[in-house]
Amino acid sequence: MKSAQINEYGGSEVIKINQSTSEPTVSPGKVLVSIKVSGVNPVDWKIREGVFQQMIQLQFPSTLGIDFSGVIKQVGEGVSHSDFKQGDEVYGQAGVVNGGSGAFAEMALADGESIAYKPKKLSHPESAALPTVGVSALWALVDDIGLSKGQKILIHGGAGGIGSIAIQLAKNLGAYVATTISTNDKQFVQELGADIVIDYKTQTFEDLLHDYDAVFDTVGGETYRRSFKVVKKGGIIFSMLEQPNSELMNQYGAKAIFRSMYANRERLTKLAQWVDENNIRINIEKKFSLDEAGDALDYQKDVHPRGKVVITV
Repeated sequence: MKSAQINEYGGSEVIKINQSTSEPTVSPGKVLVSIKVSGVNPVDWKIREGVFQQMIQLQFPSTLGIDFSGVIKQVGEGVSHSDFKQGDEVYGQAGVVNGGSGAFAEMALADGESIAYKPKKLSHPESAALPTVGVSALWALVDDIGLSKGQKILIHGGAGGIGSIAIQLAKNLGAYVATTISTNDKQFVQELGADIVIDYKTQTFEDLLHDYDAVFDTVGGETYRRSFKVVKKGGIIFSMLEQPNSELMNQYGAKAIFRSMYANRERLTKLAQWVDENNIRINIEKKFSLDEAGDALDYQKDVHPRGKVVITV
């Protein structure tokens, strides 16, 4: 079995394509999946570089990759969703960080609670692109922000993986959407439904937007701090990257939320239903082969793709 593994932390040079990885053995609560396509996220290159090594202790060699779409090969005992069976098309997460064996491989073990049936209307590449970004957008906008019809939200990084889904979800909820992008992404986010498009390189978003109900931040840093000027008193700033800043919360009377996302079956199922019902657009900017896993991670890190990058297995 082929997989993309690391034996140490570092850049793309530490990724090795192992042609003879042992096929994972099914254990209770796990599902063995034949991977069709793996999704690439910023967290993947951060894990490769050891950004999270204080929180996530990898056992080397470690197979990279979290998101996937594929076909069930074997179901372990005790998988609570007992109607999963061999041959079912599923999507979800199989990362080492959430109880799997790593998705950048021909076969992967996934926790039975970290997968769901693949969206019917999406291809395997589109489905593999969805778990992390889709669950993040759904959880943030629906559960944490509670976005509703007529409210105004600013979504940073609207052309990225999470942002492109969040724009569509916010419009689906009836919200008025502003987004920050770079110049060449304007038409793309307008087609997704954005009402106001701000070029972050030439425009200052906090001078243009006021009294917003919420900000969804996927950028962090100075962008996060400046975002407090946009929300009205009692508004919400949700960040994928920054811990709540109590000083800014007090200064602007805003609520700040930080959350890192893991997909579970309930959220993945809800996400698949929403995608199928609303014909959600998943933009795949570039596909790589498993042999090109290092290039795929570098592309994700350096290019900031429009939508998503995937690895076809």
